[in-house]
Amino acid sequence: MQRLDATSADFAGRFDALVNARREADADVSSAVRAIIEKVRNEGDAALAELTAKFDRHDLDATGWRMGEDEMRAALEGLPADLRAALELAARRIAAYHEKQRPENRDEVDASGVRLGARWGAVDAAGLYVPGGRAAYPSSVLMNAIPAKVAGVERIVIVTPTPDGIVNPLVLAAAHIAGVTEVWRVGGAQAIAALAYGTNRIAPVDVIVGPGNAWVAEAKRQLYGVVGIDMVAGPSEIVVVADGKNDPEWTAADLLSQSEHDPTSQSILFTDDAVFADAVEKAVESQIPQLATASTARASWDTNGAIILVPTLEAAMPLVDRLAPEHLELAVDDPDALFARVRHAGSVFLGRMTPEAVGDYVAGPNHVLPTGRRARFSSGLSVLDFMKRTSFLALDKDAINAIGPAAVALARAEGLPAHAASVARRLGLNQN
Repeated sequence: MQRLDATSADFAGRFDALVNARREADADVSSAVRAIIEKVRNEGDAALAELTAKFDRHDLDATGWRMGEDEMRAALEGLPADLRAALELAARRIAAYHEKQRPENRDEVDASGVRLGARWGAVDAAGLYVPGGRAAYPSSVLMNAIPAKVAGVERIVIVTPTPDGIVNPLVLAAAHIAGVTEVWRVGGAQAIAALAYGTNRIAPVDVIVGPGNAWVAEAKRQLYGVVGIDMVAGPSEIVVVADGKNDPEWTAADLLSQSEHDPTSQSILFTDDAVFADAVEKAVESQIPQLATASTARASWDTNGAIILVPTLEAAMPLVDRLAPEHLELAVDDPDALFARVRHAGSVFLGRMTPEAVGDYVAGPNHVLPTGRRARFSSGLSVLDFMKRTSFLALDKDAINAIGPAAVALARAEGLPAHAASVARRLGLNQN
């Protein structure tokens, strides 16, 4: 874990190194992923069966390619009552939040008499990747599937690896709550290729979303353009901006909530109180051994954790923007004053009683967020990721007379005579 002081002479260089540190997988998997994609494209289901046997150690023909609605229903009904209630509460809140993201169609006539506007519609089919290893999270099923459902997507498909043929019942239960009816036992880059190109068994989709390992991320990157994707996500991260009035035990827990995700996750605290910084560091050290995820949290905190002392919390905000974090907590009395200074963050959690972890589950906003400083130019998953906009316009004689001559002039200036003629003929203008 690094301790940085913004007033130190070496701070600029050390902070630059922190900002620019590459935490994503170093292994170059692009060529291997490209080979898998081509194999699935050429061999279809046979490739999926072969690769599943190789990587997930089970025979799809024996364990079953697809999990049915009865299995999903049984998984939901088999949950303890409190856990089922928690999933259903989360689903309701996620749906309510995302309903308000649905865009409105536009249809209007401007001052020149031109009718113009835009109509929104959902994609026909969406594919959701659900990890089956370290990160098998039912909350991610809800966060990915419900916005697609709200958008109006008719076919929502889940692909998920089942190592050794073992199915995560929580994933199936969440899929059932979200209204997903198609779940396939395939994972990895081969599953992304199957969703993009289709096989005899799995029909292709239009958009692929959901988290995955480096192989899955690279497959999404390579197949963008064949299908739409949500984002290429990297290791999780959190930045906490906190003053000395906070309970250091709470702040330590908030930092570790991301450290426990993966050894490459990053947790950073900005504070203007050196005594508080010491207390948080001590609390982190005492809490790590108590976690079932201690080995992961330890590796992440030791390698990527940081506590940064700043003269004022206001002075921290430009530094936060440079990090453009996935998650940002503002644990102060007046979080809105600091929030007004934030330009780049995936999601912001305001006040001392708003831990990032509540946003992972039941708050409502999506927890699929840009990582690796991508919040500078992208946003979290939303209903819009499953929709596309079609513009339209309509002109009558008066409208084309009003704006057509300018179109003719521009087309001729660009050296496109057919463009010019298609307008000029309607205006009765000389074609030369």
